[in-house]
Amino acid sequence: MTRQTAIRTNVLEALYGRYNHRQFIKPDPLQFVYNYSARGDMEIAAFLSAALAYGRVGQIEKSLTDLFQRMSPAPGRFVRDFDARQRAVLKDFKHRFTTGDDISDLLIILKKVLGSHGSLEDFFTQFHSPGDKNIIPALSKFCDALLQMHTRIHNSRPSRGLRYLLSNPEGGSACKRLNLFLRWMVRKDSVDPGLWKSIDKAKLIVPVDVHMARLCKILGLHNHKNASLKAALTITEAFVRIEPADPVKYDFALSRVGILENCTGACRAQCTDCEILEFCLQPH
Repeated sequence: MTRQTAIRTNVLEALYGRYNHRQFIKPDPLQFVYNYSARGDMEIAAFLSAALAYGRVGQIEKSLTDLFQRMSPAPGRFVRDFDARQRAVLKDFKHRFTTGDDISDLLIILKKVLGSHGSLEDFFTQFHSPGDKNIIPALSKFCDALLQMHTRIHNSRPSRGLRYLLSNPEGGSACKRLNLFLRWMVRKDSVDPGLWKSIDKAKLIVPVDVHMARLCKILGLHNHKNASLKAALTITEAFVRIEPADPVKYDFALSRVGILENCTGACRAQCTDCEILEFCLQPH
């Protein structure tokens, strides 16, 4: 291990020790998963919470609160029983450019998945091969299968809104929201619930958005211009060199720097207590 890698590792471990605790989950959308105790409810809540994890944090919280109030008291049962009545309940729901119809189209697919496989895990794992380098091939097949299911059910092309909720990495997207869902489902620690037991956490990809991309660039983990799939893969490979069995280990803690500390990459007075200050002061 090089000196620079050792320094990064110490910084990341310090961040993990500071932030990787249940008390820091709010305002993360993961908070809504822990509103339920039944596995089926938690799995569906996780998928929907990750799917809508775009935009401002406050708006995400507001939208998810609204959505799960409509699906109360059990989102798993809401999906399994989904019909025209449930669609009417969601009709006027909106989160930025995701509409109630987009959510309803997604839930129709998920209802079919639960009816045929019992859980999202059993459906997803049919696409996963232990020989795959990472989770991306399985994620691509998973998204394709869900969208094809919509086409068979409705005999029409999926809407743009539904395709956004099921972004396929084949198009070059970092797929931050789906990789976030997989992190929640596969990893288990003080933060991540780890409901799935059939996927190796070593295969996970870091959920990368513009904020995570900026922090990882400050740490010298990549030099890509955009938060693309290429950037996510480069960042993940950098974490593999630090923690090969669990490359997504530091994702939650590192993202708290942006969410809780409002880090923009510019040095401020409060930065003196930040673990990554040494890297921020270096030229990039």
